[in-house]
Amino acid sequence: MASPSKNAPLSDFIQYLIQDGLLSESDAETYNAQAQKKRTPLLSYLVINNFIDSHQVAIKASQEYNLPFFDLEAIELQSLPIQLMNEKLIRKHHILPLLKRGETLFIAISDPTNFQALEDIKFQSQLHPETILVDEKKLLNAIEALLDAADTSISNLLDVELEHLDINSSNSNDDDDEDFIKTPGNGEIDDAPVVRFVNKILLDAIKKGASDIHMEPYEKYFRIRYRSDGILYQVASPPTNIATRIISRIKVMAKMDIAERRVPQDGRIKMTLSQNRAIDFRVNSCPTLFGEKIVLRILDPSSAQIGIEKLGFEPEQEKLFQLAINKPYGMVLVTGPTGSGKTVTLYTGLNILNSVERNISTAEDPVEITVEGINQVNMNVKAGLTFANALRAFLRQDPDVIMVGEIRDLETAEIAVKAAQTGHLVLSTLHTNDAPQTLNRLMQMGIEPFNIVSAVILIIAQRLARRLCEHCKTTASLPESTLIATGFKIEELNTLKIYRPVGCERCTNGYKGRIGIYQMMTLSDHMRALILEGGNAMQLAELAKSEGINDLRESGLNKIRMGITSLEEIDRITKD
Repeated sequence: MASPSKNAPLSDFIQYLIQDGLLSESDAETYNAQAQKKRTPLLSYLVINNFIDSHQVAIKASQEYNLPFFDLEAIELQSLPIQLMNEKLIRKHHILPLLKRGETLFIAISDPTNFQALEDIKFQSQLHPETILVDEKKLLNAIEALLDAADTSISNLLDVELEHLDINSSNSNDDDDEDFIKTPGNGEIDDAPVVRFVNKILLDAIKKGASDIHMEPYEKYFRIRYRSDGILYQVASPPTNIATRIISRIKVMAKMDIAERRVPQDGRIKMTLSQNRAIDFRVNSCPTLFGEKIVLRILDPSSAQIGIEKLGFEPEQEKLFQLAINKPYGMVLVTGPTGSGKTVTLYTGLNILNSVERNISTAEDPVEITVEGINQVNMNVKAGLTFANALRAFLRQDPDVIMVGEIRDLETAEIAVKAAQTGHLVLSTLHTNDAPQTLNRLMQMGIEPFNIVSAVILIIAQRLARRLCEHCKTTASLPESTLIATGFKIEELNTLKIYRPVGCERCTNGYKGRIGIYQMMTLSDHMRALILEGGNAMQLAELAKSEGINDLRESGLNKIRMGITSLEEIDRITKD
């Protein structure tokens, strides 16, 4: 291809910068030639390479051309009406639509003399463009954040060779394969940019330690969020015109029916990163007003093998847990809301018990983490495989340890209690707020109090709190009245040291990782007597407190005393 015979003329704005002494004419000509080779506007080229100060240039341009100046960091980028302008126009002229008011479209631009951009906008949008000056560096960052989310560069995301990356559908109900659409060899869904983008999103989530990926279509934009350390944050906003293709690609990978968009569907994806590491994704689709929302739960087997010392147990709590799971029979219940780490706590116990001498079986819906040496059964209600049916089968297979993913109904509860009373260790979960409420929940389900006191040996209520980043946390200064109202004692205020989050490049908003906050309740003789009398949750909680059992709030305060987390975080997860 023939090279251009001469450089494009310098714009009026560049001429102004030369006259103002911010750039020499010879440098401008040289940089103009280099910018043309890279097919980049000269002003952007100058800013990218730090040849000029973008903020200084923007201020001077605002004064010279009598145009309003706007700081792009003061606006939520996802609220911009980016759908009013095509991507090619944005990239060509380095502009962004800010606001549409009637027939006027306010445009963020860094070169006030780029009249061709205004003409192109007017022609393409049929709106009247109004110019607002912005910092070119911030404009470039904003464009990258909004449009380059679909960047297909996935090298260096993980310490794996990308040629070894293998992504397959993984559906545990193989008998139902005919109900799913097979991955086609070719077709619109498998077009390379969408495939690479989806792979990047999945890999990036693993790299950042996310637990879930949310893909959400709305009327005017499409966003992708990761849940990291229990908090959702946005990572990408791809163009809305490819949202359906992205969602279809995920559904194909998960062996879901891409033609069915009216009802929720479930599926699984298995990503093989190397010969020794594979990650599973549990996929669910749900129809919304403007398309299907997809949520992927990331199931990393290594998360269940973190070791009991890393769960966050206090020394006395760890001792109680070890004593309970090493008993030959009885029931250990872990309670808390979704996402509070119940599964990891249970699997930590199972890994301790997992030996050739024990027969361990689990009934889960679905199986989230596969462990060698444990017999795991995935529930399939459609085929008649329920928790209750699985438990009955386990009891005929000479079990030592049984784990039930969740006790949801009276039938499952009765079989689990009976198993715990007849020489088996039963581990399970319930959705209640604290340990005393768990006992009341069992009674409300229909379990007789005498069966509860003879079966239950330990109840664990838990939450997950974000850990403060060790590299940037700093001490917090709070009034004594606030600390006392929070729950600290007057006598400890002189030596109490509280930390708050700051934020650095190694963490997310001052936090990195999570730790468990626990309430552990064993059944004393007084507790058993109160249960047999039909005591309510408030009475049980008062008795537990009088017996020295810390509630979740007090356990959280202990983590603050240790400098592990912040007061704001404990308030967030333990507020009434």
